[in-house]
Amino acid sequence: MGWVLATGLAASALLALATLFKVPRGSWEAIAAALVFGLAGFAWQGQPDLAGAPKAPVQSVAQSGKALVEARQQLSQGGVISIDRLLVTADALSRNGAFGDAAALAIGAADRNPGNADAWLAAANNLVAHADGNLTPAARYAYSRASEANPEHPGPPFFLGLALARNGELEQGRAMWAGLLARSPADAPWTEEIKARLAALDEFIASRAKPVQ
Repeated sequence: MGWVLATGLAASALLALATLFKVPRGSWEAIAAALVFGLAGFAWQGQPDLAGAPKAPVQSVAQSGKALVEARQQLSQGGVISIDRLLVTADALSRNGAFGDAAALAIGAADRNPGNADAWLAAANNLVAHADGNLTPAARYAYSRASEANPEHPGPPFFLGLALARNGELEQGRAMWAGLLARSPADAPWTEEIKARLAALDEFIASRAKPVQ
């Protein structure tokens, strides 16, 4: 029953995107691929035969999704909200913790407009969140495309640095933040945040380097 429901939801989502949101036909393949990726995750991790039960972490996931969207928007032209319908819908899903579906819509927005750095960044962030914080090859690719689309955008190095640090690639994450700080104006709204994160990361790296007494 779980498989039928999951497949039906995926098909319904693709149909809604094609009819309600008027997604160009050229984007269908990319969105379908993202939905198939979600079904693959369901096949790998899901247990459709188990009875449903409410879980406490759901609320915290939704809250982290809200923070993720708001942080990206703040780094994108001072919080100006995108007018791209797919990206707006993706952000709504992300706020509620539906990261897989949000990633699919963001990928559709990026496929429709490859120069949309925000769409690539939203796709990358949602892919990381959907993978429980793991920096997957797909997320790395999306971050690189976001940087290519807008090399001056502070979002890609900020979030990629965060993902790298969380995945144990501390020096690489530090390099991302240090590079962003070096090329940012002194009065940029994100400089203090980066300085604080760099200081905390440096302290953590130094503590790991100390020999155990």
